[in-house]
Amino acid sequence: MSEKPKITSIGGQAVIEGVMMRGERLYAMAVRRPDNEIEMVTENITPLTDKFPLFGWPVFRGVVKFVDSLIMGMKLLIKSAEIAGLDEDIEPESKFEIWLMNKFGDKLMKFLLGISVLISIGISILLFILLPVWAARFAYGFIGENTWAIGMIESFVKLCVFVAYILLVSRSKDIQRVFQYHGAEHKTISCFEHHEPLIVENVRKYPCLHRRCGTSFLIIVILISVLVFAFVGSRDFLVRFGIRFLLLPVIAGVSYEIIRWAGKSNSAVVGIISWPGMMMQRLTTSEPDDAQIEAAIAAMTEVLKHEPEES
Repeated sequence: MSEKPKITSIGGQAVIEGVMMRGERLYAMAVRRPDNEIEMVTENITPLTDKFPLFGWPVFRGVVKFVDSLIMGMKLLIKSAEIAGLDEDIEPESKFEIWLMNKFGDKLMKFLLGISVLISIGISILLFILLPVWAARFAYGFIGENTWAIGMIESFVKLCVFVAYILLVSRSKDIQRVFQYHGAEHKTISCFEHHEPLIVENVRKYPCLHRRCGTSFLIIVILISVLVFAFVGSRDFLVRFGIRFLLLPVIAGVSYEIIRWAGKSNSAVVGIISWPGMMMQRLTTSEPDDAQIEAAIAAMTEVLKHEPEES
């Protein structure tokens, strides 16, 4: 524990009844089947930087990783639900469902994945761009042309929507289990970073919070948007929406660089910047049980088999 923590690029994601760990060239997902055994799913990753070096540059790489994480996240959630047996008894009932099965056959899951990604992007734009811009209009009479104040109001609305969404979904027992696997993922990564053998007893003592978490990333996005949009103002609704939509990739890219830096430093400045995201993780992570920790360890161990340079 006294040894300086190592810096690792391995990250993870909680899925249905399991954990995915991702290295530079491979991801491994460990999911509990209905018979309580762990099923491992692995797949090689070909970084886009191999074909497009530009995507490895600062800011650009953050945008690419954000989009890639969104698509992969949806894909793995669907796959983990299949392994966990959540879709065993689901049969097409409506004429539309039957038509989809006949139309797409084995490719139906890919079709549904694409639709899920599009819907997620659409909802995100609606809740985190359109709604805040629309809500800020009601304050124009009080704040005039003060673009900083408008940006603060929009960011406050975004934060409220995000917290409300987390609190709403957390009422589901299934989501609570995902939050527990989220905690197991963080604990396992922290244990590895502190040079300890990956066994349940060691992993259990680490906190559920981690600076490189996706929850922290989203909070940083909101905070960065305050700074950026303080200097970009207009009373026209469409102009404000357009500017925010176009600058979203830039903000996501900058936020990624901050999270990446925070994961490599223990300075006081990083502690201050990371604090809001760490506090938000108290809503998106929960203490896991030993079986959930075992799944996270299995996924991490599998990645380390193929990427030993990390160990």
